[in-house]
Amino acid sequence: MLLNNQGYPEEGELVLCKINKVAYNAVFVNVEEYRKPGMIHISEVSPGRIRNINDFVKVGKAVVCKVLRVNTERGHIDLSLRRVNDNQKRKKMDKIKQELKAEKIIEDSAKLLELDVQKFYFAVAKVPMQEDKCVYPSFEAVIEEDYDLSVLGLEKKQTEVIEKLIRERIKPKQVEIVGDVSVKTYEANGVDTVRKALIMIGDVDKEKISIKYLGSSKFRLMLIAHDYLEAETILKKGLDLAKEFCEKNKAEFSFVRADKK
Repeated sequence: MLLNNQGYPEEGELVLCKINKVAYNAVFVNVEEYRKPGMIHISEVSPGRIRNINDFVKVGKAVVCKVLRVNTERGHIDLSLRRVNDNQKRKKMDKIKQELKAEKIIEDSAKLLELDVQKFYFAVAKVPMQEDKCVYPSFEAVIEEDYDLSVLGLEKKQTEVIEKLIRERIKPKQVEIVGDVSVKTYEANGVDTVRKALIMIGDVDKEKISIKYLGSSKFRLMLIAHDYLEAETILKKGLDLAKEFCEKNKAEFSFVRADKK
């Protein structure tokens, strides 16, 4: 990793560590993001009694730990492995993968510009690191919010090269809602009622909503948006319009999310 946070981590912070040595009562690691040594006492490796510490940890393995205590005078970082749950570990590893993607973009940009990778990384990362302790959120903001990379203080050509790679390799966030719409009616104009109800849903946002016929008065609805708040707002508006229309035209309307079947 090119990432090198200055100073020491904060108590309670989750950090990526690489195991360097396993003793009978402790595990010695390198805190990768800060490039500093740390220690996990055997009592913080796993819940319950541990007969053989080597059953839980291996030299060379990367693990996510929680910072318990930091002694800057002695340079000690006490860590816990057992206090990190699966969800926290997954989120931390996702963040690490994102940061590695950002580093790869910087590395490839430096090669295209024929610049020293390490020096270029620090030139690019200086501003984002002050704000987020990482670079990827700023790169993602270029896609999501039209973040202006000129704030990085790079030369125009450097900014153009790195922004081009960002737009090629980082895609906008998307969330997806899938469910089945059912419209049933026994009225003479039933087909027209069904068609109009579906059009009402789709017309709320034609770019984000798609509807396919499944058979037996059922239709598969797929909605793709940038975030759940936007998705749920669009969905509610479409379903409310269709439901109200169906009630007025003596039709039965229902929507069931695919994950709730």
